[in-house]
Amino acid sequence: QVQLVESGGGSVQAGGSLRLSCAASGRTFNTATMGWFRQAPGKEREFVAGINWRGSRTYYADSVKGRFTISRDNAKNTVYLQMNSLKPEDTAVYYCAVMRYYGATRDYDYWGQGTQVTVSS
Repeated sequence: QVQLVESGGGSVQAGGSLRLSCAASGRTFNTATMGWFRQAPGKEREFVAGINWRGSRTYYADSVKGRFTISRDNAKNTVYLQMNSLKPEDTAVYYCAVMRYYGATRDYDYWGQGTQVTVSS
């Protein structure tokens, strides 16, 4: 069993930055691929970024490439999402998840409760 708790969301103007954190508990974190998703009002949840268990490989949705960076610290059981050059369309609730395999954009086993990110123009 893994529990995930996201933090770091907030309100920011377009062009600004935020850093999200996801603290995980559970024995499988250090060997798990982790991912970030987001869901905007009235839209389906979408994949944002993923990272393998070593932290040596990452993958991103096209909409965030070059602006967002996913990373992890296995010693702290934490995965991060650094978000730069934020746009109003990045406004959403952001969730972290344990992915079933590296490269997955839909298959996951655990979710966090989410953290709100609001970007104003």
